Amino acid sequence: MQNMVNYARGWVRLQAVGAFPERLLNLCAQHGVTFWAVEWRDGQTLALTVLQGHLGRVRELAPRAGCDLTVEEQAGVPSILTRFRKRYAFLLGLLLSVTVVCIGARFVLTVEVTGNDRVADAAILSQLRREGLRPGVYGPHLDTKQIALNTQLAMEELSWVSVNLYGTRAQVVVREVVSPPDLSPQEGTSDVVAKAGGMVLEMDAAAGQAKVKPGDMVAQGEVLISGTVTMEGPQYSDVPPRYLYVHADGRVWARTWRTVQAAMPLTTATKHYTGREKSRWSVTVLDKRINFFGNSSISWPEYDKISETHVATLPGGQVLPLSATRETLKQWESVPVSVDLTAAQQLLEEQLTQRLEQLVREDGQVVCVDWSAKVADGVLTVTGVAECREQIGVKK
Repeated sequence: MQNMVNYARGWVRLQAVGAFPERLLNLCAQHGVTFWAVEWRDGQTLALTVLQGHLGRVRELAPRAGCDLTVEEQAGVPSILTRFRKRYAFLLGLLLSVTVVCIGARFVLTVEVTGNDRVADAAILSQLRREGLRPGVYGPHLDTKQIALNTQLAMEELSWVSVNLYGTRAQVVVREVVSPPDLSPQEGTSDVVAKAGGMVLEMDAAAGQAKVKPGDMVAQGEVLISGTVTMEGPQYSDVPPRYLYVHADGRVWARTWRTVQAAMPLTTATKHYTGREKSRWSVTVLDKRINFFGNSSISWPEYDKISETHVATLPGGQVLPLSATRETLKQWESVPVSVDLTAAQQLLEEQLTQRLEQLVREDGQVVCVDWSAKVADGVLTVTGVAECREQIGVKK
């Protein structure tokens, strides 16, 4: 610890030559000069180390002891600063760096949003910008409580907002509104009808009166479970039947047959890059974009634009509001090519298979598909007839 203190204050290694150099040590002790590391080199020569601030006092005492002083080595912070005494550019840069660090640390550089799931970060950041919280704003002038309150009142999707400043980072913690369940009473009546025709395999009527049974053939739109429930009177009585109106509910599984079709021309156009490229650079500082390409225009009729953005990031992973973007423009021409018939048919079959899976949904199943293809006027048409097992009941 003492070595660190001595280095901060600076020290000088001296050599004293004289008839009685020990007198110099006595004078230094009498006048409060701090010295250490005394080394006798011969009867008239010794070396010692003193603080740089005491060098002038030792030089005044040396003639009284009849000694000649020689500076052998200097070290410490004062010596380092002395080297740059005439390097004005370095001193100016050091002063500016310290000023930027001291002042820049009071500006907000990043805004982080946490706690949101359904509400997008962009929507919250946009509202915070309206309230005055954005990268580059002076932190001590922000009223974080008022900003949080205004943001919560402006966004109905948020139930709680908190804004905290940690140096150059603003952390915004939000909580989203939890929607209450729909407890409103249902009015009227509804039926479960068939969304597609087929043969009923299973019937599960949770509410209402079943109108079909396994093995029946039904058409699209036919009522499967009725919302009108007939309540017969006692046997052998003249009491007329009564009717109860409910919201029908249930699941009806059926064997269905679906036909899907898609077409593709056998001649298409593809991109051919000519090799001509242009690059344009821009820099974004505190959400302000600076373009280095001016108003240069692109005379090519067709081109692709590829953007690469490099964001400045601190070693800890904190993202700074500084980024450089390079836009590469590549010219291309449209060139007609012939499509491979086998590959085209395979592609259409894959697309139609995905369409069938969407029609029968996740709980359904495509049992088998019969494919057929034909070519007419340069167009390939693929047709698929599929046997499916799916839940066909929908409320109406």
